[in-house]
Amino acid sequence: MSNIDKKTVISFSDEWTRFDQRKLNDEEHKFLFEKYFHIFPWSSLPQNAEGFDMGCGSGRWAKLVAPKIKKLTCIDPSSEALLIAKRNLINLHNTVFLNAGVSDQPLSKNSQDFGYSLGVLHHVPDTAQALKNCVEMLKPGAPFLVYLYYKFDNRSKWYFKIWQISDFLRRGISRMPSSIKFIITNLIASLVYFPLARLSLLGEKIGINVDQWLLSSYRKTSFYTMRTDSRDRFGTPLEKRFTKQEIKIMMQSAGLKDIVFSENFPFWCAVGKKN
Repeated sequence: MSNIDKKTVISFSDEWTRFDQRKLNDEEHKFLFEKYFHIFPWSSLPQNAEGFDMGCGSGRWAKLVAPKIKKLTCIDPSSEALLIAKRNLINLHNTVFLNAGVSDQPLSKNSQDFGYSLGVLHHVPDTAQALKNCVEMLKPGAPFLVYLYYKFDNRSKWYFKIWQISDFLRRGISRMPSSIKFIITNLIASLVYFPLARLSLLGEKIGINVDQWLLSSYRKTSFYTMRTDSRDRFGTPLEKRFTKQEIKIMMQSAGLKDIVFSENFPFWCAVGKKN
């Protein structure tokens, strides 16, 4: 497989084995789904549309996309993750699964009516090339939705400084054995994510604008989601971040136009159409 980081693939295999998303309730699942897909142009898709989920992981997004279309190809370099996705999507007979990396040309060029990759391409060695490879599989005019970690370009300097501290911790935690990572990231979820998220929820209820508060985006999510994301954030070896402008340039270079960014968390989520 090309353009993958093997240690990161192994890390995600472990993550999805421990957090297979079966404990995520339907209401929260739809709530999280809309945070990413609210800018996706569903109405522009042709009848009997066929598309792909690049880096499908546990299949949590595919589970809500597949019922809307004719066929969804779920692609992931982790065979363990694909087994979990197959189990989660067992009742959706229009899903197929490919064990491949993003730059392995898993589908024919100009063959797909849409595609998406959420929280994946910032974990590969060459993100710009990965974007190009995804766009190559699209038909002209087909939309592609992507979510890439932001470089805090819309945040204050103190916010960025706190992230630098957390990234220092990530670099150490991500090298630990999986069982130790599991314990430590659960502790982070319990001692950091949960109290700060619930403090933001309280602040919102009394009329305070909490959008700039640390971890306020988790104020309406479950502890299970916090544990999942803590494991994702602190347990992954390779992580890259981009500004909004950098993402736009990469998308344009990959062959996308009419690019639209979501102005809501998570940052940055964007959609464009193939030239």
